[in-house]
Amino acid sequence: MGFELIAWVALRDAEGRVLLARREGTGRGDGLWNLPGGHVEDGEASAVAAARETGEEVRAVLDPSSLRHVGVQRFDLPYPTGRARGFNFFFEATAWEGELTPGEATSELAWFALDALPEDILPWLPAAIMAHLLEGRFWVESVG
Repeated sequence: MGFELIAWVALRDAEGRVLLARREGTGRGDGLWNLPGGHVEDGEASAVAAARETGEEVRAVLDPSSLRHVGVQRFDLPYPTGRARGFNFFFEATAWEGELTPGEATSELAWFALDALPEDILPWLPAAIMAHLLEGRFWVESVG
């Protein structure tokens, strides 16, 4: 698999809940809940990638300069297709334009309280949400 840079966005509503999207057709974690996000393209800033991917997956229109960078996670994790290695960049947004609806690689959307995340979520994501959104830790390493 190579080295990956991934940008994620935690869309937060007025109640502090986070929007999760059920993955579909990605080949990794299909059927599980996840934050909207995806690969940073060559030459692309991580905030620009986060806004672009969120638009593609949940139809939110985001201004990359308004995203709050809340964390970085180094990952080195096994998947059925091989090990995934790289860095996750986490951003937070409380304002966006457009109607939130499932888009690319997404079958449904739902809001969840940070202390009541669904059981069928990407296995590493609850710890990342806890570290970056609840505990305010910027740097996390997940190797295993």
